[in-house]
Parts: sequence; structure tokens; C-alpha cells
Amino acid sequence: LPRAASMLPLILQMMPTAIAFAPHHQPLTKLNKPMQKQHQPQTQQPLFMAGGEGGEPEWVKALNDAAGGTELGKFEEDMKMKGLLGPNKGKGNPKLNANSRLIAWLETEGEVYLSESSTWGEAPHPMAISTETVDEITNESSGRGLLARRSVNDGDELLKIPMDLCITRKSARRALGKDALQDGINEYLAIACQLIHEKYVLGPESSYDAYIGVLPEVDEVNPTFTWPDEDLTFLDGSPVVAATRSLQMKLRREYDDLLGGDDGLIAKFPNRFPADKFTYDNWVWAFTMLFSRAIRLRNLRVGERLAMVPYADLINHSAFSGAFIDARESGDWLFKDGNEEVILYADRGYRQMEQIYISYGQKSNAELLLLYGFALERNPYNSVDVTVSIAPRTAAVAAANEGIDEDPLAQEKMDFLFRVGRDQTVDFPCYADRYPVEMLEYLRLMMMTPEDTRGKPLEEFDFSRTISPANEAAVLQSVVEAVKYQLGLFPQSEEDDAMIIKDKGMFRLLSYNQRMAVRHRRNEKRLLKRTLAALEKQIRNKGLDVDQLARAEGSTLGQVLKGETRKQRTALEDKLEKMGLPVDLR
Repeated sequence: LPRAASMLPLILQMMPTAIAFAPHHQPLTKLNKPMQKQHQPQTQQPLFMAGGEGGEPEWVKALNDAAGGTELGKFEEDMKMKGLLGPNKGKGNPKLNANSRLIAWLETEGEVYLSESSTWGEAPHPMAISTETVDEITNESSGRGLLARRSVNDGDELLKIPMDLCITRKSARRALGKDALQDGINEYLAIACQLIHEKYVLGPESSYDAYIGVLPEVDEVNPTFTWPDEDLTFLDGSPVVAATRSLQMKLRREYDDLLGGDDGLIAKFPNRFPADKFTYDNWVWAFTMLFSRAIRLRNLRVGERLAMVPYADLINHSAFSGAFIDARESGDWLFKDGNEEVILYADRGYRQMEQIYISYGQKSNAELLLLYGFALERNPYNSVDVTVSIAPRTAAVAAANEGIDEDPLAQEKMDFLFRVGRDQTVDFPCYADRYPVEMLEYLRLMMMTPEDTRGKPLEEFDFSRTISPANEAAVLQSVVEAVKYQLGLFPQSEEDDAMIIKDKGMFRLLSYNQRMAVRHRRNEKRLLKRTLAALEKQIRNKGLDVDQLARAEGSTLGQVLKGETRKQRTALEDKLEKMGLPVDLR
């Protein structure tokens, strides 16, 4: 407060200058209010200097340049000509009407400034909604997106959305009752319930109707957990199939536990949770929206929260973007109003008409396909899960499996794994140019022999370093076998997939899901082959390809031996759990 008070004289000295340069037709009391009702026709007002004389001073020219240097409405005309408003230059396109309703709602309910023209204290909004965007490499549709209305500089503020407009667990409990959605309910479950409530129960009466109107249907997103079995067969051999099946089971289980049965919300609160609206199909739609659009905001006063953020969730993903949506306290640099808002800054410069991107996080194509319904041809974070399944050759296992010898260190290894929180069957992500150090550490432990220990307990070894040449040879060779095994699970070769994609006429006859599946499985095979080549080169360079060094002390083929009842848990499932998804069925 003393610091703020000390600045008052400076602020008061500046005020006459600010008043002098204000447009004379606008009262001072409204200078800081954004212009509203953009859906009404606008006319560009002339700008006047302090004495009331017309002119073209530099600051007026700067405002016009900030608007893109074009007259109002010309940007939309350019979008029509480029096909970015849908077929027939947008004529009869219901998405255009939905876009207009969303913008009007944001301006009216949240005082969000989205105008293409300048006003006092507000530059022209730098983005515009495109009803159709296309992947530059695959030429597949990627739905709505946001384009740069004018040139955007690195660090420019792109949007501000009040938290009060977002759908969160807090808003869900307010909408459906805290007695129904009790404190501590999983965020995904709570928001899913509100999405169903707003879209299917309230419909046009919902205060979120304009926002719900731009949300896509399931078949416009197509994450793999919504694919029919016919399409999933195109992914046979890919680890994404197991993750898809697991997620499908989770969603069914959570629906039954929360909404179904005698103790479910449908039975206990039939007026708020009508059975004909809270169906499983609508539940799947709600989670399709959540997985593909919800944003985790990490800088809120109460900590991180999951939120559906209107308008911001129209921005598409790029693996090369460094921009992330987050939250902050609203207000200017001097005075904060106590509220919070969602904010986004440009991570680089954009040319006019260029699509704006953000990052959804460092996600593999399997994760993108599972949750978002698309995969990227160029994805530096793409990986394939490789299963390393070690048979603990205890006396009991050896007795149950003919030809298996007992490992004298088996029980000690099992105890060590238990202490460090590892299972006997683990999935590790392998990337095009590397594989995780954790996988080597795990295998170095499991390949230990009494000769390697030299009588020392396992706790005394640093498994991030080579234990011995024989141990390292066994480790790398076991990874080679695991990668070969994963490649062998695919019923088609990479060359087969390449031929399908090359025949463009036949390829277009496949459905969108099937085309995505063929591209995805081809890229997984390419990645595994690169990993295999890198491993074999490393073995040769280290001189570990000598016959007497090739010894493997455990199974790495992803097979569960007799007497071993633990089920595999994929690396992708581990990621889902870290996202805060509902409980794991295992």
C-alpha cells in the first residue's frame, strides 16, 4: 500500500495526457471498458486529436497496423476464399453460426475482448476461428482451429478467459449439488457429469449452450477407445490396443459405480440425473471431450485444477510448440481484482492466416491416438512400449516349468524389486534415437549372477553403470530380443503398410480410423527397427558380440510363465494414472 500510494502523484501527472489523447466521443468513465456485442454491425469511428482536428498521427497509424492494416471484415472474406470457413465459402455452414454465438457469449458473459478493431486500452484480438483446419502432411481434417488474424510477435498475449466461464469440479458440484457430487470426487467424473447435464438435460436452456454448441461429436474426434472392433483390428500388434481395451473397461466400470445400480446417482437423484440423459453413450461423449480438450491449470491459488476452457480449447496441438495454457490472477500490473483468468502467450511469431498452436504435452502417437483421435507424422516424442518380462526363477517357478533352472539370486532379486516398487513385467518406452536408462538398470539387476555379485548384496551395486561385460552383453541382447518380439506381433510388415499408403486411391477408400491405424502401425515399426539397429551397433562397438558373452538369465519375451499370475501393466496406463484418471482396474 505505501508503494502504491507513492505512485499516485505520478499517475495523476499522467492523467491529463491520457485524457487529451482520448477520442472525444467516448466518455472517460468508459475508457477501460471493452466494446461489447460484436455480433451487431460495427462502423469504424474516425480518430481525433486532442484539439478535435482530424489527422493521421503515428499513433493512429499504429492502431490501424495493429488491426492488420485491412478494413473490417476483410479477414473473414480471405478465410472464405481459402476454404477455411467450410464448403461453399461457409454458406449454410452451422459451424459459423455456432462460432458467432460462442464469441457473443464470451463477450457478454465474460467481457472477453474478441473484436478485430481497437478500442481504448485494447488492441485488436489477434485470432479468428477457422471452422476447418487440415494437417499439412497427411491432408486429414483436424476440425476447428484458431488462425492469426494479423502478424503475431513472440510473447504477445493471445487470449484471456475468466475462470468463471470454465467448467471445473467446482462448477459441477454447484450445478448438480454437493450432496450428489461430494467433496473429493474425481475431477474427470465430476466434469463429465456437468457436460452431460448442460448438453442433454438443460439443452438450449443451459447458460453454457453457446460453448456446448461448438463441442464436436464423438465421430468428429475418434479416439481409439471409441473405435469399433473392425477398426481396432487394423492396430493388431500395437501396444495401443491393450491400452484402449483397458480404458474402455475403466470407463464402463466408473459409469456403473457412479451412476448405475441401486446406490448410483441415477437411482438416488432421478430428477437431477435422469436415466434417459445419463446414458453410457453420453458418458463416452463427455469423456471424449475431457480427454481431448480439458486443460490442467497449474498456477491457481488453490493449486492445479482440471478445466474445460471455452475458446482456448479450439487451439490445436503441435509437438514443436512451446506454448502452454495456464492461469493467473486477473487485473493489470498494478491492481489485481482478486479473480483468476486463463492466459496464453505466443511462443513464437506467426504470420497472418497462419494457424496458432499450443503443446498438449510431450505425448507419443499412441497416447495422442488413444485420447485425441490423431497421430503425428513428425513427432519427436513418439515411442513404442517394449515389454520386458523377467521370469523369477525361484525354486517354485523352476519346479512348475520343465527345463527352467533355479536362479540362486532369484529371491534376493524379487525382494529388491519389491523394495524399489518394480514389477516382474514392465513396459518401457523406446524412442527413435534412444531407450530409457531405467530399462538398462532393471535388466542389469535381473541378469546378475553369483559371479557378478562377488559375494556382495545387490543393494551395494550402482545399476546405472555397467556391471560386467558378460552382464552388459546379456542386457543388450535381451533388449534386442524384446524389440524383435514386439515387431513380430504385427501381422503386416512395414513394407506392406508403405504400399497401402502409396496407393492413394485405395488408401482413401479406408475410413479415417483405418487410415490413422495404418500410418500409426507403420511408424511404430519404423521406430522399432531404428532401435534395433542402434542396439546392434552398440553391441558391436562395445565388443559384446562374442559368443561366450551372450548369456541371458531371464525371459524377456513378454510371456507370463506357468505359476506367474501377475498381469502386464503398460507404460501408457502408467501415464493415464499420472494424469489423474479414475482408478486402475488392475
